[in-house]
Parts: sequence; C-alpha cells; structure tokens
Amino acid sequence: MSKVMEVSDQNFEMEVIKSDIPVVVDFWAPWCRPCHMVSSIIEKLSEEYANRIKFGEINVDENPEMAQEYQVMSIPYLLFVKDGRQADSALGAVPERVLRSRCEALLS
Repeated sequence: MSKVMEVSDQNFEMEVIKSDIPVVVDFWAPWCRPCHMVSSIIEKLSEEYANRIKFGEINVDENPEMAQEYQVMSIPYLLFVKDGRQADSALGAVPERVLRSRCEALLS
C-alpha cells in the first residue's frame, strides 16, 4: 500500500517544512510520462522508508505557488527536505538506485 501523501500549496508548510522527519516531494503532472516512471519508484521507496522519510507528491498544474517558489521549470523534479530546508534535488527520470542513495544521504 502506497504511503505517498498528496501535498498542495495549502499544506506544503505543515507537511514538508514543519515535518519532524525528512521529506521527499515529487513535483509532477498527469500528462508527464517520465513522472509516472518516477512515481512508481517513489511509491516503492515510501514503503521501504516508512516512518523514517515522508514522501509526497504535488501536482504542479494544480499547485503553481510551490512550483514557482522552488523554481521548478521541468518535471519530474524531486525536492529533498531536511529540518525545514532543501537538502538536495533531482531533475528528470532518475533511476531507483540514485534515489535510494539520496534517501540514505537524507537520513545521515
């Protein structure tokens, strides 16, 4: 069962910035094919890292404020947040092994 939450412009601060554990936010859109590839990896990792890393997805078409704030010009775009600050990011259809290593780095 997926543990990926829906993030929006309205709940971004509460769910991401004020989170007590690291967060990975997937900026995506329904029409974006590479986004669907990344989404399946994010779902898998959300189960593996449950209770250690929070995973969320934000639709850039429906939530333009956060996309603009983080200067998301292309998707998929992954934002790694730790202690309320951007710790890392990844652009494009990144392989699972790369995302896994970034998740491990987020925990260290």
